[in-house]
Amino acid sequence: MADEGKYTLETARADKSVWLMKCPPVVTRSWQAASAAANSGDPSQNPTVAKVVLSLDLLNPDESSSMQFKMEMAQTDTGNTPKSYSLNMFKDFVPLCVFSESNQGGKLAVEGRVEHKFDMEPHTENFGEYGKLCRERTNKYMVKTRQVQVLDNDHGVLMRPMPGMVGLVSSGTKEKQKKLTPTKGTEMKRTRRDRREMEDIIFKLFERQPNWALKQLVQETDQPEQFLKEILNDLCVYNKRGPNQGTHELKPEYKRSTEDSKDNV
Repeated sequence: MADEGKYTLETARADKSVWLMKCPPVVTRSWQAASAAANSGDPSQNPTVAKVVLSLDLLNPDESSSMQFKMEMAQTDTGNTPKSYSLNMFKDFVPLCVFSESNQGGKLAVEGRVEHKFDMEPHTENFGEYGKLCRERTNKYMVKTRQVQVLDNDHGVLMRPMPGMVGLVSSGTKEKQKKLTPTKGTEMKRTRRDRREMEDIIFKLFERQPNWALKQLVQETDQPEQFLKEILNDLCVYNKRGPNQGTHELKPEYKRSTEDSKDNV
């Protein structure tokens, strides 16, 4: 019965309270680098990656806004990476537990029960740094990485049709061209880009003008409409009435970030 150990679940820490946070990729990379440095054996490396500051309004302790969480990064040599983040707590979420699996034997264990769930975003005091970071990423993704390679084969052997395939190439090529050539009015299938890359591109577009219609953004980014809707729901508000009816504009917190970025240029 040696295989019974694979189905054993350790529950000694099942009642331990843990926090679940949605972190930006730049924070995750910073923590991973700090963890690798701490595990390298160098005693000069500080294992602390961040600290959480809790602010409580004692005059109005019963209000939902009386308790605020702020995270301050311990690493200070990460360029324009924001140093402070606001932790927005979710009031209602599905009960969750954290599980782990050991490298040896594949044993499962419950590491704790999620007590609070947070969404991290740059603190207001770091909007300027965050704007610079977004601009750097956008400029990086805008750089074309295509390369032209020159073939050294002067005789063109690699481009010649193989014996016995001369008759097949022409007919097969024509059929393939008919399949690949889209009919007039048919939209070619668009390929999704990286989510973080698309967010940076959208920020760049809203620096050009404050309001965009969905069809305009589809043409500018050449991305699937449903994919753009998902990103716009997170970053923008939709104007249902008024002079800008039917268009999207950045949420106030992101709008301040792009404005600060312009001022710092």
